Amino acid sequence: MSTEKYQLEFEINSSPKLLYSYLSTPSGLSEWFADNVNSRGEKFSFYWDETQEDAILLKSKQDVYVRFHWEDDPDPKTFFEMRITVDDLTKDVSLLIIDFAEESEKEEAVRLWESQIEDLKHTLGS
Repeated sequence: MSTEKYQLEFEINSSPKLLYSYLSTPSGLSEWFADNVNSRGEKFSFYWDETQEDAILLKSKQDVYVRFHWEDDPDPKTFFEMRITVDDLTKDVSLLIIDFAEESEKEEAVRLWESQIEDLKHTLGS
């Protein structure tokens, strides 16, 4: 089975600086992405109920994006990225999600992202 890359875009009512803090810090990610998040250097541990998933922070740019790779994913080319974009004209802020999923799991993955982004918007008061 091969994974395919997909992108989702969500309008977010927030400043890029505030939004970035919710994407890049354990305390921010714990507010909406997972039940709890810890980090040690570039390694982030995400906890949901009794499940722990570890990811490596591959790249980040202040107020622009974070890119992680799940440690248990055998494909080194896959990642998930959360990128902040600002429209030059309207100054509207959007969050672009770039992720990979098996074709048979893509629909479920998209629904999960949609649910998590709703939690993020609620947390931000957006």
